[in-house]
Amino acid sequence: MTLDPFFAAAWHIQLHALSAIAAVGLGVVQFTAPKGVIPHRVLGYVWVVLMLTVAITAIFIKTGGSFSWIHIFVPITLVGTVHLVLRARRGMTAKHRATALTLFLAGLLVPGAFTFLPGRLMHTVLFG
Repeated sequence: MTLDPFFAAAWHIQLHALSAIAAVGLGVVQFTAPKGVIPHRVLGYVWVVLMLTVAITAIFIKTGGSFSWIHIFVPITLVGTVHLVLRARRGMTAKHRATALTLFLAGLLVPGAFTFLPGRLMHTVLFG
């Protein structure tokens, strides 16, 4: 494992990766911690900011100067984040929970898994 490729990457790629890692960690906390309390709400807004940061910075990460197929997760994440907040604010608890889980999987875990494919930054960081 070497962090040199990570530190050599552009700042927006570093911000993207760090935000995604933080969002995964905070997402696990949010799913396991008590719901309906102030810490859940505050950490939820932090998670939303992290998710928006992940999605927006992804727009600027291009392969060969153009978008790749993995960019399909950007609009999914942006739309899902808006739905997440609206459903929470409207008291739609079951739909909020389902949206949070879907967003966690489709906006973080699935695209995050693709970053470990050969030729991608996280693969290089982990395997050299």
